[in-house]
Amino acid sequence: MKTHIITYGCQMNEYDTHLVKSELASLGAEFVDTWQEADFVLVNTCAVRGKPVEKVRSLLGELRKEKDRRNLMVGMMGCLAQLEEGQQIARKFGVDVLLGPGALTEIGKAIEAKSRFWDLSFREELTHHLPPAPQGQLSAFVSIIRGCNHHCTYCIVPTTRGPEVSRHPDLILQEIEQLKAAGVVEVTLLGQNVNSYGNDQPGFPKFGELLRMVGQIGIPRIKFTTSHPVNFTDEVIRAMAETPQVCEYIHLPVQSGSNRVLRRMGREYRREWYLDRIRAIREAMPEAVLSTDIIVGFPGETEEDFQETLSLYDQVGYDSAYMFIYSPRPGTPSYKHFQDLPREVKVERLQRLIEKQKEWSYKQNQRWVGRRLEVLVRGAAKDDNYAEGHSRGNHPVLVPASQAPRPGLYQVEVKQATPHMLLGEVVGAEEPATIPLMMA
Repeated sequence: MKTHIITYGCQMNEYDTHLVKSELASLGAEFVDTWQEADFVLVNTCAVRGKPVEKVRSLLGELRKEKDRRNLMVGMMGCLAQLEEGQQIARKFGVDVLLGPGALTEIGKAIEAKSRFWDLSFREELTHHLPPAPQGQLSAFVSIIRGCNHHCTYCIVPTTRGPEVSRHPDLILQEIEQLKAAGVVEVTLLGQNVNSYGNDQPGFPKFGELLRMVGQIGIPRIKFTTSHPVNFTDEVIRAMAETPQVCEYIHLPVQSGSNRVLRRMGREYRREWYLDRIRAIREAMPEAVLSTDIIVGFPGETEEDFQETLSLYDQVGYDSAYMFIYSPRPGTPSYKHFQDLPREVKVERLQRLIEKQKEWSYKQNQRWVGRRLEVLVRGAAKDDNYAEGHSRGNHPVLVPASQAPRPGLYQVEVKQATPHMLLGEVVGAEEPATIPLMMA
């Protein structure tokens, strides 16, 4: 069966797509580049904000028209599939296969059914799955925990992904060993809240210990996402500082700098706790690169609340940030109980925040000019005179393509910095990969 998979959303969705793709490949699927060529189109969906939902709705509308013209099977998986909103969309557009995030192992049964197959149950065996190592890649994702036990008032994830279930450490380590053998030099440990790893399973190591165990495998780079400030313990910070393979990049979502807004968000910490975590990180890792998530225009946010977010920026000095306008999601407490702010207010605040972040990104990036960084070059940039990659601190980096003819780890001296990237020259290489440089 000619198959095409379209993925929206987070890195966990990308990992889930890899799981499903490997399962379909074992059943003999042939993967094609466009949905127009496919007999089976599978859409991996996101429901965290309204925009990806609208993208899915639009795509399924096109696929519905295609189904009317020829024999085409359409599947939908991911977070949106788990929600009543997504199920209504699936009915409207004639989706044949509907799998929630906890039922991905049923994709084989769904294909064999050759009729409508919907499964929204949560299966723990998903955490026992060991996918094959991807070929020709230098970086890879590894799932360590699924679900979330925090219940932020704006977030749909606990509904779509279920409660936290940690994956067995032996499987995690085995997968990373396979990735190392396949030539992968960077792994990113994934979870809705990686810092909660092991809390649900007596006898499992906690996250800090897991980091140390992964470090012993000897893969050059270890990253992780996402973290919750409440669970970002001193032991996690010590493990990062004491494990050389763990990159000095920390994504620690704050969402707001206002205690009043944090309380309405149900975030379980306050500004003071968050700043204490930043202090502890900087004491242990002075060169740490910090990023965050911010929601602007949360219901009830006043100008004074927003000013507290801006002042938090100046106290922390983020290297980068993912900034979003509040998007009301059906089924969440904030959707049910709080009145949304006017869109023009949210847009204006977002623009101010973007300008603030641009100032800090430029300032923080300037500190690397004249210094050497380890850069993982992935391939050719949009301008094929350059190759692109990223540092251990997750900075986008450009180098002359002639200096990095193959993907791999290179030592780069930074010559110039902008708010969005670093530009440098290669001064040394560390075991360049044997795969050819791929065009972007």
